[in-house]
Amino acid sequence: MQGWVTMKRKTILPYNPILKNLARELRKNGTLSEVLLWRHLKSKQLLEYDFDRQKPIGNFIVDFFCNELMLAIEIDGESHNYKIWQDRERQKMLEGAGVRFLRFTDEDVKQNIEGVVGVIERWVRENQANIEAVRPTPNPSQEGTFEKPNPSQEGTFEKPNPSQEGTFKRLYPFQKETHGNE
Repeated sequence: MQGWVTMKRKTILPYNPILKNLARELRKNGTLSEVLLWRHLKSKQLLEYDFDRQKPIGNFIVDFFCNELMLAIEIDGESHNYKIWQDRERQKMLEGAGVRFLRFTDEDVKQNIEGVVGVIERWVRENQANIEAVRPTPNPSQEGTFEKPNPSQEGTFEKPNPSQEGTFKRLYPFQKETHGNE
């Protein structure tokens, strides 16, 4: 239909508000490799996907993030050499929340930016179908319908998957969990 715009669905990822100012400072004082890669990612230049720079997610800040793809891109420079285990733990926690990662070294970005951008484009093309399958479009015929709660099951809930237990609290300890009736 003419005049209709199809919008990509975005996932709302909570973040620690304390990190907002730090992320702003990191954007102002970016490394050379971050600036070089940003030139290729900003303004939807990469396959028309919107990337953010120094994006807070949970209690962490990632170098670049595309919400539609749930993709974080990290550039590992010299500062990362001393915190490899921290980076791995942080990545594991964010992957538990559905974020996918691509990592590049500072040297790769500085010496072969076209190759780095090519790897990102290839990843996006290979994963676009999976991303769309994970985020189905809601059925408009079901708009406004809901299931009435069964009074005999009032106050019950499904037991969480043990592999995901505590993930919310570790990622977002600053945010109160709600269970729909608060």
